[in-house]
Amino acid sequence: MAHNKAVFETMPVPKALATLAVPSIISQLIALAYNIADTYFIGRTNDPYKIAAVSLLYVLVAIMGGLSNLFGVGGGSLISRLLGARKEEEAKKACSFSFYGSIAIALIYSLGCLVFMDPLLRWMGASENTLSYASSYAFFVIVLGGLPSILSMALAHLLRSEGYAKQASLGLGMGGILNILLDPLFMFVLLDPGLEVTGAAIATLLSNVCTLVYFLLMFARLRGKTVLSLSFRLFLPGACYAKEILTVGFPSALNTFLSCLCILLMNAQTAAYGDVPVAAFGIVKKIDMLPMNVGMGLCQGMMPLVAYNYAAKNYKRMKASADCARFWGMGFACVCIVCYELLAGPIVALFIREPETLALGIGFLRICCLAVPLMVCNFQMTYMLQAMGKGRHSLLLTACRQGIITIPMIFLLDRWFGLYGVVWSQGVSDALTVIVAFILYRKVCRDLFQGRL
Repeated sequence: MAHNKAVFETMPVPKALATLAVPSIISQLIALAYNIADTYFIGRTNDPYKIAAVSLLYVLVAIMGGLSNLFGVGGGSLISRLLGARKEEEAKKACSFSFYGSIAIALIYSLGCLVFMDPLLRWMGASENTLSYASSYAFFVIVLGGLPSILSMALAHLLRSEGYAKQASLGLGMGGILNILLDPLFMFVLLDPGLEVTGAAIATLLSNVCTLVYFLLMFARLRGKTVLSLSFRLFLPGACYAKEILTVGFPSALNTFLSCLCILLMNAQTAAYGDVPVAAFGIVKKIDMLPMNVGMGLCQGMMPLVAYNYAAKNYKRMKASADCARFWGMGFACVCIVCYELLAGPIVALFIREPETLALGIGFLRICCLAVPLMVCNFQMTYMLQAMGKGRHSLLLTACRQGIITIPMIFLLDRWFGLYGVVWSQGVSDALTVIVAFILYRKVCRDLFQGRL
């Protein structure tokens, strides 16, 4: 059974990381572009209510990414470790179980959103001005589009686990480009004025369906050549790995869920100051996704290298891969801070020129960007622990970053400093969490190199 063995074992670490991470970063950037595309094109209407509606739904869309991590990251980490341990037949079972597990969780999520749509959106902060727009977008993107979206992201993780980063990135990138092309077509040509939010949602749904078709065709082409199997007969045998997959996948998914909860709470606290701050904060969160997505792409490229070499007991190469990813991630994050501080005005103006929203967005961006290096550092250490199968450790780190520390900070800083306190809450939380992360990371590495793990 062939996999990209040289990338994992003999290729120089910077080149191996680039081989796996660059395609992942490109796909992340294209995914970012199509996430931003909806906000950008809707912003052409200069209607803050429409932007606020899409901004509120960022949370429900992000949850789909977390659900894909449940079996995508968990299954991918296990597959890489099984390959490193030369257990290729077992890796096929793990792949099959992850595929069908992703289908099940996607269907449950979409159905739940359909049944509880109205109370869910109102709880998230939708007002009478934004509810109809938010409902329309959620129906197409989440209720109808949940399965193709979640399954596509999970399949991309499984492809990367065996070194097929280019194929994974091509699929996600193709979907992103298609969405960017379809957005203006549906928003401004095919549908009537006033239906721009619905048009953006339909464009996103169609692009996700095309992405899923690509991944299914790719797995069919690789069938018999790799351990990547979607055979239903291996689903039940693969269930024996459910605990190992979910032990790693759950902290990754929980990170997204808690992040979404924090954004929900931030939106709810921000909504108390009006719809315009919600729109401004939503735009800034989209812009802030650039360094986050680059950091995620680096982590996705690093993860198979760490998992494989951890299982193969090549700890020196494993650590070198993590150190290299951290160096480049932090460097890019610092560049982003400089650009955002100097060019906040022109960047926010790309999305909306309504004076009040623009002014708030500029101030918010200059605050939020300061947390970027800390956020990237936390991501990198969490992904390394997941790659090693250290679910308990990554769960602790995730709980600290997005739960134990961030949630109290949102309420405390809001009470003490008002609207801008809410905006500062994530940065303060990341600063505190990075201290915990370094202590935990150093302990795991020390125990590993001393033979206690």
